[in-house]
Amino acid sequence: MLYRYLDYLEQKGYKDLRNIEEGQQSKSLLEQFLFHLVSVEKKSDSYQNQALNAVKFYLEKVLERDYCYYNVQRPRKKDKLPVVLSIEEIKSIFSNINNLKHKAILMTIYSAGLRIGELIDLEIKDIDSKRMLIRVVEGKGNKDRNTLLSEKNLQILRTYFKEYKPKKYLFEGEKEGNKYSRTSIAKILKRAVLKSKIQKRVTVHTLRHTFATHLLENGVDLRYIQSLLGHNSAMTTQIYTHVSTKIVREIKSPLDNL
Repeated sequence: MLYRYLDYLEQKGYKDLRNIEEGQQSKSLLEQFLFHLVSVEKKSDSYQNQALNAVKFYLEKVLERDYCYYNVQRPRKKDKLPVVLSIEEIKSIFSNINNLKHKAILMTIYSAGLRIGELIDLEIKDIDSKRMLIRVVEGKGNKDRNTLLSEKNLQILRTYFKEYKPKKYLFEGEKEGNKYSRTSIAKILKRAVLKSKIQKRVTVHTLRHTFATHLLENGVDLRYIQSLLGHNSAMTTQIYTHVSTKIVREIKSPLDNL
C-alpha cells in the first residue's frame, strides 16, 4: 500500500516523501491519493482504509511526523440502489427459458434468495422437502442457514431430478459429480433477459435482490429477510438473527405468487 502511494507521489513530481513539508501540504496530497483510489481506480472502502493506515503508520511512526492525519477526509463511492425486477419481468424471464435444468437453476436462486456460489454448492441432501427448507451450508462468512423451499420450485426440482439424475450436487456440470459453472449460469440469465427485452442491467445477483424486495413488499418482517439471506443484522445488540424452521415454513416464497 505504501509503495502505491509513493508511486502516486512520483507521478505528481515528488521523488521522496521525506522532502514533502509537514502539515497541510502532506495531508492534502494524502487526500488526493485517496480520492484517486476511489474515483479513478474504483477501489473499495476497505482498500482505501488499508492504504490510509499504511501511509499514516509510515508518516507518524517512521518519519515521526505530527499526528495530523486522523481527520483525513475519506471519499466514499456513491451508494447505488440494487436493480430489482418486477413480478412481470421475473415471469417473462422464466417463460423464455425452455431448458428444464436452466429454468430450475434460476428458479432456485430467485425462490430461495441464493448467492450464485451457494447455488452451485448445493447438494441433493440440502433439499429438505419434508420441512420445505433449503439448507445453505457454509454460505458467505462460513455461516449455515435455512432458507425457503418453494412449492413451485420443489415441483420443477422433482421433474428435473427424474430427468437429469444428479449424483451429488443438485446442479452438476457436464462431468458427473462436478459443480455447475458460474459462467454458464450467467449466460443462461443473459439470454433470457435479452429474449424478455428487459432494459435493466440484470445479473444473477439481481435475482437475490429481487427475492428480498418481493418478500418485503409482501409484508415479511425485515429481520426474517436478513436471516433468509444470511446477512448480518443491523441490530446493535444482535450480530446475527436466525429464523427458526417453523417461521421459515410459514413464510411463503414469492415464486408461489407468480
